[in-house]
Amino acid sequence: MQLETEKQSCPSLLLVDDDKTFCRVMARALVKRGFRVVQARDVDSAMMLAEADPPDYAVVDLKLPVHSGLELIKHLKKLDGNTRIVMLTGFASIATAVGAIRLGATHYLAKPADADEIVAALHREAGDADVPPLSLPISVDRLKWEHIQTVLADNGNNISAAARSLNMHRRTLQRKLSKHPVRE
Repeated sequence: MQLETEKQSCPSLLLVDDDKTFCRVMARALVKRGFRVVQARDVDSAMMLAEADPPDYAVVDLKLPVHSGLELIKHLKKLDGNTRIVMLTGFASIATAVGAIRLGATHYLAKPADADEIVAALHREAGDADVPPLSLPISVDRLKWEHIQTVLADNGNNISAAARSLNMHRRTLQRKLSKHPVRE
């Protein structure tokens, strides 16, 4: 009975990522930090879990099979407007960060992020004033990457529609998207 009470007193956290190893390691680390963690590998599974027990917190990967993690943010916010959500991605861009925050994410972190960074982001109420602003202008390659991500987001992550908007062949756009973004 005491164990059940302890489980209920721990804040619930929905961890959504298609990388099984990452999920297993991160879930273990978050449990050690006092969360009751449930895991999902895709948006549909995450929605079912969230509907059964709306989480207090969520950590959602941007790139998931079939649907984007952005779709899940909308669904989680409809279920409970107080859910604090951190969007994780290995393909960070200004466009997706802005999109995630507009949809209701609390914060946006680029992978690799460790459990302490994620917990800090979940509890942070405002931006981090200790992060210095960029002193150098963004490179042309990074600007191109950002523009492609913005057009892709504006087209509902539809590659064919984004390619038409960018006046390029769909396969060319797919090749550009398969490359990792340019690091500054």
